[in-house]
Amino acid sequence: MAITPAAVEFDSHGSPCAGLLYRPEGGGAAPVVVLGHGLGCVKEMRLTAYAERFAEAGFAALAFDYRFFGASGGEPRQLLDIGAQLEDWASALDFARSLDGVDTDRVAIWGSSFGGGHVLEAAARDGRVAAVVSQCPFTDGPASTLALGPRSAARVSIRALRDELARAVGRAPVRVGLAGPPGSAALMTAPDVVEGYFRLVPEGQPFTNEVAARVGLRIPLYRPGRRFRSLRCPVFVAVCDRDTVAPPRATLRAARRGRTTEVRRYPVGHFDIYVGAAFEQAVTDQIDFLRRHLLAR
Repeated sequence: MAITPAAVEFDSHGSPCAGLLYRPEGGGAAPVVVLGHGLGCVKEMRLTAYAERFAEAGFAALAFDYRFFGASGGEPRQLLDIGAQLEDWASALDFARSLDGVDTDRVAIWGSSFGGGHVLEAAARDGRVAAVVSQCPFTDGPASTLALGPRSAARVSIRALRDELARAVGRAPVRVGLAGPPGSAALMTAPDVVEGYFRLVPEGQPFTNEVAARVGLRIPLYRPGRRFRSLRCPVFVAVCDRDTVAPPRATLRAARRGRTTEVRRYPVGHFDIYVGAAFEQAVTDQIDFLRRHLLAR
């Protein structure tokens, strides 16, 4: 029987972040997994599928939307700000630790794609996270920028500069696409991106395939994979061998520097791991990891 989540809300720097909280059956203080998504995604784009499975396995699970996206507050809408999203992770952790029926010493964080990079940075900053799950993670800005291709990178950069100018003079953001065909002005343009990305959007779910373009100047400088070497908590990394968005070679190279890192590889593309047999295998492996490091404590 599916577990029905409760809608919750927490403050992050003056704006509400919307979440869905899944509670496991039974009593006692449960471990909790906090889940955040990737580039421009909202929790309904398969994040809830993982949260439900974790709750069925005995964990509380909190899936949330970043500020400026989905059901969360904040203006301007569709502002993908790396620093703000890391603030949201800190706020989500504070909220999770404040919940009744949660063991504050057994809090894990789960992130996928861009969020898979965020959880590495967030865990390093927090210092109290008990375990990390990083799925098909963005770990290296230069590698992902090269994967974008020179034509798309140039088009995104031009719009990003226009957006910075708009911000400086108080105008509405200039936007850039999230998923687009090869060569387009979008942040993800590999041949499998459009079909794979939109497969995650439920029918009838409101969704905007654009973000403020300024993030295009910041993504090449963001390298959360460097945090592997400083993390002391257990880290599970799910690597998609055919990933065209977050290059697996860069992730594997960074993960090898981690002292507590466990790597699992899957012969699929970046968006395949969210659905079908690949999802079933990945979520089973992740539950096994969380049980070993949270339930056994």
